[in-house]
Amino acid sequence: MSTTRRRFLINSTLATAATVAACRSSGAPTLLTTSTRSVVQTLPGMPTTDGAGVQLMRVIGQPALRHLDPFVLLDRIHSDDPNGYIRGFPDHPHRGFETVTVMLDGRMRHRDSRGNHGLITGGGAQWMTAGRGIIHSEMPEQEQGLLSGFQLWINLPSKEKMCAQEYQDLTPDRLAEGKLNAAGSVARVIAGEANGLVGPVHQRATAPLLMTLALEDDQPFEVDVPENHAAFAFVHRGEVNIGPESRSTATPEGTLALLGPGKRIRLRARNQRSGVLLAAARPLNEAIVQHGPFVMNTEAEIQRAIDDYRSGVLDKS
Repeated sequence: MSTTRRRFLINSTLATAATVAACRSSGAPTLLTTSTRSVVQTLPGMPTTDGAGVQLMRVIGQPALRHLDPFVLLDRIHSDDPNGYIRGFPDHPHRGFETVTVMLDGRMRHRDSRGNHGLITGGGAQWMTAGRGIIHSEMPEQEQGLLSGFQLWINLPSKEKMCAQEYQDLTPDRLAEGKLNAAGSVARVIAGEANGLVGPVHQRATAPLLMTLALEDDQPFEVDVPENHAAFAFVHRGEVNIGPESRSTATPEGTLALLGPGKRIRLRARNQRSGVLLAAARPLNEAIVQHGPFVMNTEAEIQRAIDDYRSGVLDKS
């Protein structure tokens, strides 16, 4: 058993024991020190195409939700029709933010103008800091079968937008994984810490928590998060109740739940196998100016990015 799994099970056991002890106490009622976040808005993803005609669902970045500081974009890719994804995402530029690719099924090959390349496999992820700029491609490395996953864009603060490019290719065994219960529910943490599971991505400017949940029964899952972080849950399979037990919001498949302030997130699957992408991060509270694949703070910086790309120096130090 891995260290992260042992820590997760130990912490879960201690939390259960503490709850039982509190219930047996004969003293004054225990005061709740952790507020559970409620859902303030739900919205479905919007079908669209990107790259060389890849069919996907745009969740953040659509007209109804342009941004969720510091999250700039969330796309859901899910198709078993090769005609919907096989042409992939040929060479395209980025500047000023980080892209996170999370693969649930299938394989995606990436290459860039700096000579980097790698393969993102089902159950794995990639965290790319575009920084000053990169030109890269992401192409499905399969001709049939299910391709399923997400791409999330996370903004960089103004002082880091022109930083050096960086990749973190995360094979499935590098993610922190823990079973939630005997039914086989599983949490997989990519960034941040959740109930003793510590993801491999750390020391990012936005202090993110990013994880996937595969919920196999109706046992609730709870995780503490910083109170002022922006947070969302995207249900990609099944249906999940999100929020305090007494006033939770039923969130169906293909729906994003925006979460209000609080120190804890609570989710409970509604009597069916469900899957969730859960994210929280510190808002930057800076101006966001986006033009396609460039995310900067001013129009002048966007124009410079366009000029640098056209002149071939976007990714040069």
